[in-house]
This record gives sequence, C-alpha cells and structure tokens, in this order.
Amino acid sequence: MQNNLHKRPICDCCQRPVRTCLCSLIRRVANQVNVLILQDPQEATHAKNTAGLLHLSLMNSQVLSCDPDVALAPELLAEALNRAGKQPILLYPPTPEAKSLGLLEPAPLPAPELMQTEQLRLIVLDATWRKSRKLLYLNPLLQRLPRVTLENPPESLYLIRKADSENQLSTLEASCYALRQLEQDRVDYSPLLDAMCEFVARQTAFRPATPPLCKK
Repeated sequence: MQNNLHKRPICDCCQRPVRTCLCSLIRRVANQVNVLILQDPQEATHAKNTAGLLHLSLMNSQVLSCDPDVALAPELLAEALNRAGKQPILLYPPTPEAKSLGLLEPAPLPAPELMQTEQLRLIVLDATWRKSRKLLYLNPLLQRLPRVTLENPPESLYLIRKADSENQLSTLEASCYALRQLEQDRVDYSPLLDAMCEFVARQTAFRPATPPLCKK
C-alpha cells in the first residue's frame, strides 16, 4: 500500500500538483462559440499541457476523454458533437493524404454570414499530431465535420515542448485564434494568451540550469 504521506498534494480546482497549480493563471473569458475538447487521457496529466488552462478559462467549454487507439461509440460522439442543436466545426489543418487513407471528405464550412456564433461548437483535438490523426482516422463522424483552419497565425508562444511539425501551435493558442476567426474578433483572448506566456515562463523555470561550457 502506498504511503499517503509521500503523495504530492493536488489542487482541487485544476487537478495539478499544488507546486504547479494553474489557478492563478485562469482568465475567465465569455467565449461565444462553444468549445468541445476531445482529449487524449495522457495529455490530461502532462505537465506542459495547455488544454487544462484553456478549459478552466473558457466559460463555455467541455472536455471529453478520448483514447486515440479506440474508436468512440458513434452515438456517444454524435450526442457530444450536436448537443443543444449546435453546428460542430473541427479545428484541423487540411489533410492532403485523406484519399490515400480512405478518409471521408469534410462537409463545406457554412458561409460566414450564415453562421451565428452562439450556434457553433468548435471541436478541438488535444493530442500529439500523430495521435490526433489516429483519432480522426478511427472516427468517421469527425472526418465529415466542416473544418476551420487558421489564417496566418502568429509565431507560437509554446517553446517548452517539441513540435511535431513546423509552425505547430499549442492547443490553447490554436483554439484562441480559431475562436477569434469564428467570432470575428468580438471577444478578447489576449488575457488568456498572456496567461499562457506566464505558464511557459513557469515551466521554463522548472528546467535544470544549463551547465556552463567546459573551458579548455
């Protein structure tokens, strides 16, 4: 039996170890577009994961745990995607290899003038690039969703985790930029992006100091 005295105390709110608690970084934002985060369970406990801060800050968001190696029950996924009659839109880049992989074609994105932001749900895949592709591959309902891709996003602030591809953004950054596009800049996400900068600074502080170069 594990001795409870050796367990790290956990914050009741953010579920992080108290030493790395996120609560002081939470910036409550009244997002108009609902956000559903489909999260690899391994990401939920990763110290450098940003989806937790995103979810705690967005007043209109949910998280659904999704094992990338197992297809979700179609009825469960359909209920989560379409709850309250909202139009789900997937945040995901184009997939040139879609046909060779046998993926379904995404439905067209509704015209901006026909989209009422309060009726939209942004679907975000919180996983490594490889696992997000597997999640997409195993769930045809996700393949058919209309997609939003980011238009000229700024350089990533996320310098603490190795990127799987060039110009890759964290879940928090990509979601904020996608929400800005869909909501046409009616909501200010800069406080949350500033909080992420502080999050990155804290994580960097936990790194061991770089040893000095040896002198010959």
